[in-house]
Amino acid sequence: MPQSPRQIILALFLFISFSCNQNTVLQPTLIGFEYQTFTAKVIRIIDGDTMEVLYEETPVKIRLAHIDCPEKRGKQPFGNNAKIALSDLCFGQQVTVYGEKYDRYKRLIAVIVNEQKQNINQEMVKQGMAWHFKRYSTDVLYDQLELEARKNKIGLWQDEKPIAPWNWRKSNTL
Repeated sequence: MPQSPRQIILALFLFISFSCNQNTVLQPTLIGFEYQTFTAKVIRIIDGDTMEVLYEETPVKIRLAHIDCPEKRGKQPFGNNAKIALSDLCFGQQVTVYGEKYDRYKRLIAVIVNEQKQNINQEMVKQGMAWHFKRYSTDVLYDQLELEARKNKIGLWQDEKPIAPWNWRKSNTL
């Protein structure tokens, strides 16, 4: 039974429409998040260095720049403490996001400033809840903040031999 072009187009349209999963949360592909500043509400804390913000009714996953926190998954010491510290600093707040770039997981790498004008990334290091992630950051201020927290045995630096998250990930399957 031959089909008209109109029927073929209709069938194609229906196939494409039903193939799209309506429940999928899409990461915005707005050109301009990289190297851009915007304001958004923190709606979810995933772990000590990852959060989700709501920007113009679109959820955006953010990975904090310059730092690496203990792993929550795999139960690395201070992993849950880091998540709680990040939540205390910004959950539910309107924050300023200074976008840098996207990582391989399509998270926006960014510096976050909360309503109290605190640089959250730096605060996490000051509180001893994060390492300066030197593999991806050359910002010497983060080095200084980490050294100060180490010297004063703040947060994870209370542990006799804290294991950096990048080493933890190598030796523990998450």
